[in-house]
Amino acid sequence: MTATTSSRTYSIREVATLTGLPASTLRYYETIGLISPVSRGASSGHRVYDETDLDQLTGVACLAAIGLSIDDMRAYVANSRLGSDGAAEQIDMLTEHAAHLAREAENLELRRRYVGLKTDYWRAVAAGEQARAEEIGAQAHTLADRIRSRESQ
Repeated sequence: MTATTSSRTYSIREVATLTGLPASTLRYYETIGLISPVSRGASSGHRVYDETDLDQLTGVACLAAIGLSIDDMRAYVANSRLGSDGAAEQIDMLTEHAAHLAREAENLELRRRYVGLKTDYWRAVAAGEQARAEEIGAQAHTLADRIRSRESQ
């Protein structure tokens, strides 16, 4: 007895919905070689994605969601194919990216604190609390200097 397997196929619209990536991005990723070439329908010539394509694109969508650059996504995909031989480079890349995200989070927290200080400043102004407004304004100025110095690094 011969076993038959039916593999589900997907249109570009379905893959866009399932991965959260716009169809234009799916086409772009294929054009630049980030993903393997996608099969085409025999009569229509439209892209026909299979489960392997969908798995690959789901992984790439996750990489995009964490903010990896196209070059880093390419390296990640290439290293993934190497298995344990690519593990050291994967670890280095992801560790470096995690540090980058931590710096971004710190910068975002500083900006959030600055907005809070400016809100408090204007509340003090509205309440006629001039001395408090000046104190908060000085704190905001110091924090703004810190933000600028971090962003220039």
